[in-house]
Amino acid sequence: MPSAKKVNWAQLRVGVMAIAAMFVLAMLIFLLTGTKKLFARKTILHTYLDDSAALAVGAPVRLNGIVIGDVVKVELSGSKVPRRAVRIDMSVDSGRLSMIPVDSQAAISAENVLGTKYINIKMGQSAELVKDGGEIPAKDVSEFDEVVQSGYDVMVAARSLLKRIDGMVSELEKGKGTIGKLLVDEEFYNKLTGTVAETQKVAAAISSGQGTVGRLLYDERLYNEVRGTVQRLDSLLTDVQQGQGTAGKFIKDPALYDEARKTVAELRRLTEDLNAGKGTAGKLLKDEKLHQQIQSTIAKLEDTMDKVNSGQGTLGQLMVNPALYESLDGVSREMNGLLKDFRANPKKFLRIKLGLF
Repeated sequence: MPSAKKVNWAQLRVGVMAIAAMFVLAMLIFLLTGTKKLFARKTILHTYLDDSAALAVGAPVRLNGIVIGDVVKVELSGSKVPRRAVRIDMSVDSGRLSMIPVDSQAAISAENVLGTKYINIKMGQSAELVKDGGEIPAKDVSEFDEVVQSGYDVMVAARSLLKRIDGMVSELEKGKGTIGKLLVDEEFYNKLTGTVAETQKVAAAISSGQGTVGRLLYDERLYNEVRGTVQRLDSLLTDVQQGQGTAGKFIKDPALYDEARKTVAELRRLTEDLNAGKGTAGKLLKDEKLHQQIQSTIAKLEDTMDKVNSGQGTLGQLMVNPALYESLDGVSREMNGLLKDFRANPKKFLRIKLGLF
């Protein structure tokens, strides 16, 4: 049986081995998952901002997008100087100081609108490098705030849109509107089904050659008639193109074209003569004196007609005086009677009396 001393020594070795194994495991986990170097020397840099923009301790510090450290402190500086209200201390690798000129600028950035914020140092161009414990000038974060605000506005608009869509879906579920009735109204569904069935019947009738449309599609005789009509039209167009018939001659005959052109020229010349006041028609159109004479003649005729209508003169009396009309009618009857007697017995009126003294 082993002594107590040997047992204690064995337990001590097991404990030491367990502690060493846990330490090695922790180191492996840290090296595999962590971004920090285990034995790297750290340097503290700081910057001042007007607003921390909810930047948290432990946030990454990047140099042109490459992680070089983390934020170790975010606090109010107590300064009244503009854009120096918040002090941010950053722990970075000392080996990175050779890559950070004094004119570099630090600003708060984020992977997206709602992502984790971090400090991004924009590398400057100066030959002088920042020293341990030095300050890196801050870049104005107003643009970042505007981006965040715009993201908030987008979220508000998206929420409003989602509410409207939810309201529309609710209305549809209640059967309101055309689409809602289409989804939940049984009567509308039955009507639509009936319409589809009637459409299928019409399509079947057309496919079987029934009706006007069906005959147009499937009747061979109607097809032949249409084809014959098309052939006749084609023949007619061919004759016209060859100059046959009246229409063909009108299109193809140059003599007819020349005659038509001459006729148009004569009509143009006649129109020009009329516009120039030549000839009787031209004078009627353009001669002011002739126009005035015609107006005067028409005025005299109107005056004469007015007198006749009012009973003035012989014609006026004939038009309006019944006694004169009756006298003329009586004279006319007597003349007719005298002419009848003369034709019946002309000797009665043609007596020659001779006398001797």
